[in-house]
Order: sequence, then C-alpha cells, then structure tokens
Amino acid sequence: MGDSPSTVVTATMTLFLVLAVLSVSYLLALVVPFVRSRSRPPGDASRFDWHILVPCLNEAAVIGETLTRLRDAFPHAHLWIVDDASDDDTAAIVTRYRRSDPQLHLVPRRLPHARSGKGDALNAAYRALVATPAGSSPSGRVVVGVFDADGIPAPGCLDVVASPHLLGDPAVDAVQIEVRMRNRNERRPFPDAGPLRNLVARTLVRMQDIEFRAAVPALQAGRAITGTVSLGGNGQFVTLDALRLLDDDPGRGGPWHNSLLDDYELALHLALAGRRTAFTRDTWVEQEGLWDAGRLLVQRTRWSQGTMQCARHLRTVWLSRRLSTPAAAEISYSLLQPWLQLLVSAVCPALVLLAAVHAIGQAGGTGIVGQGVQWWPIAGYILLAVVQFGMWGPLYRAKCEPAHGFWRSVGWGFAYTAYVWCYSAATWRALIRHVRGHGAWAKTRRNAEGAVPAQAPAAPLKETELL
Repeated sequence: MGDSPSTVVTATMTLFLVLAVLSVSYLLALVVPFVRSRSRPPGDASRFDWHILVPCLNEAAVIGETLTRLRDAFPHAHLWIVDDASDDDTAAIVTRYRRSDPQLHLVPRRLPHARSGKGDALNAAYRALVATPAGSSPSGRVVVGVFDADGIPAPGCLDVVASPHLLGDPAVDAVQIEVRMRNRNERRPFPDAGPLRNLVARTLVRMQDIEFRAAVPALQAGRAITGTVSLGGNGQFVTLDALRLLDDDPGRGGPWHNSLLDDYELALHLALAGRRTAFTRDTWVEQEGLWDAGRLLVQRTRWSQGTMQCARHLRTVWLSRRLSTPAAAEISYSLLQPWLQLLVSAVCPALVLLAAVHAIGQAGGTGIVGQGVQWWPIAGYILLAVVQFGMWGPLYRAKCEPAHGFWRSVGWGFAYTAYVWCYSAATWRALIRHVRGHGAWAKTRRNAEGAVPAQAPAAPLKETELL
C-alpha cells in the first residue's frame, strides 16, 4: 500500500513519456518534407479574375498603408473592404482612396447586425461580390482572396498562387500562402523602454515568426499528404465556385461559418465537400507580429476557443465518405489539441509535484532519496518536451533565416519551448470562456493603436460611395 502512490506516478509518467515519443516521431515525420521542400515555377495570374476581401474593425491606424500596398501588389484586382461598424475613420479613409480607384469597393455593416464575427463580415463581402456581373460568372476564373488589414503581400504573389500545381491545377480549389512577421528584425519595439522589455518584445515577435514560417509549414506539409491542408485568416485564396458550393444555408448568409476559427472551419468544409486545398512557401504575406504578451494572449485565446468550437464537427468528419481514415485522424488530432494541452498542463505538474513529495517522504523515513519513485520517465518526458519544440529554432534558421548564427538559433529553440508551454494560459482562458458561453469575437489591437492621433468623426457616407 505504501508504494501505491509511487507506482501510480511512475506508470502515469511512463505513459506520458510514450506519448511524448510518439509526438516527437510525428513531428520528425513532418520535418522531412519541410526540409526537402523546394521552390516551383510560378504561373500566370492573368488567367484568373481576382477579388481580395479585407475585413476591418477600427483599422484607421493601418488601412491607408494597406490599401496602397495591396494596390501595388494587385494592380488589376478588385479590393473589397468590409467596414464592420468601425468607431474610427476606417470607412472615411477607404472612401477617399476609392475616389481615384474604381476597383476599390466599400462594404459597410451597421449595428446591431455588425461586429458579429469575421465570418459574417466576409459573408457580407461575398454577397456584394456575387451580386455583381463578375460574381455571377460561371467561368471558374474568379478567385477570392482574404487578407488582414495589416497584410503586405510579396511581389508576384498572384502569379505564384496561379502556379500549375496550385490554382493552375483544376483539382485545387484553395491555396494558403506563408505568413511572415514583418517586424521580426526590429530591435527596439519600445524606444522609451529598457533593454529587458525590448528583449522580451522582440523575442515574442521572433517566436511568432518561427511558428508561422517553420512549425506551421511543416504541419501543412504533413496535411498535404492526408489532404487536410488548412486555411489561415491572412493570405488565403479560394475559387468562387468552391465558395458557392459551401453557400448552402440561406440563414447563414454565405460560405463562411462564424466560429472563432472561421478560416480553419472553411478549409474543413471544403475537405468535407471533396475539394482540395494546397499550401505554398513560394510566396507570402507579411503581417505585424505582436510584441505585447497581453494582446498575444487575447489572440491565442480566440484561436484555442475556436478550435474547441470546431470539435462539434468530429462526428461529421468520421462519417464522411469523402475523407480517408488518415484525413479524419489528422483532423481529429488538430481539433483535440486544446483538450490534450489542458490534460498535459494539468497532469504533468501535479505528477512531478507528487513524485517530489513522495521522494522527500521516503528520504525522511529511510534516508534514501526517491526510493520507490522512478525518475527516468519524468526526466525523459521533460527532455523530449524540450527537443520536440526546441528543434524549431535551428530548423527555422536553416530554412528561413540563414544569415543568423547557429547558437542564436539554439537560443531561439529554448525560447520557443517556453513560448509553446505558455500557450497553456491561453487554452485555460479559452476553456473558461467556452464553459461560460462567451463566444464574442475579441479583436486583437494593432501595435500602432493608441498612438494614432484623435480624428474628427467621419461624415456619413452617401450610398453612391459604398460599392
């Protein structure tokens, strides 16, 4: 009886060690196609008609620069800006730009029907698009792109998306491009703050860049094998024909559902409809990395809760005849991630504490530290946890940032391990919101917000200025 606690601790930690080995093996299987990936020739963007949707809520701090950069990158595309009942001058800024740009469209949403989520905002733009002659074309040439209000696409982005292995392939209906943090090399995000605060801020941005340019592309490479490539909120492209196929619920107003993870949910429904999504690192969109831990927590809470919401589709996934067993397993693994993280973050510290208490008790009674407790599963699990996440630092350097030194990349790896473990705070916060039924969309404030000078309220827009 006296040894039963130690037996439970050892058995449980051994189980976690086995799971960690399986997890590391899974990640190593993803790393191989990621490391071996090579660029492929671009296509011809002129084969398609491009419509770019940009949902906006209080984006006056960035929308002017975004419009200029989007027009430079996509000179022939239609830009559809959704103003989701902003309190600032977002709509007024877009209206000023529209006066000299007939292919720029403003889609206004008004309270109380506005601010109900990004999915609803995108559906409003979709409805405006399909009401136009271009939107009713059955040619299959119309492509809808989605960019965040701070998105800056790479030169030649559309040519890459039109590549023969991407949208140039009639079997591909959607493409997700790589996302980069444009402020990843900024040394002093807070010019008036001390070195420690700036170190933490730029490290947070670097960790986000590692996540989006190393860990996520490797995961997408694995999903390409199972046919379950996901879409992100920034830099996604979907054919209008595929969106029409998903527009099967008149009460919803469009193809996007309104979970807090609407982008993943869209890709999931494309897969359930038998449509194929692809991912490419050959082009990218740059966005602003968050250098404030509080705002990063808000963003990741929303993503974790959105994943929890999407777990309701698991039954449909396993009953679908269009998805293979590996595809259903990969989707299940993705949707169960928050719950697995909650389990690990709750059980592991408790087991380590229980093992330590038991060891101290054994030492006090017999003078032999740790008698009855096997520490090797605990040490092995911790080691594998570090290896599992720490490897992304050197891999990121090798594939994305070769100009940086190797030992710096090792430091990035250790920092990335801590970064991933800090996700637990966001997951627990998401669980609390989920249990309480708090599903409102929480917008992540831009770094520049708060530094924008106050402006006079925008004048009401005339109907002729909208579309």
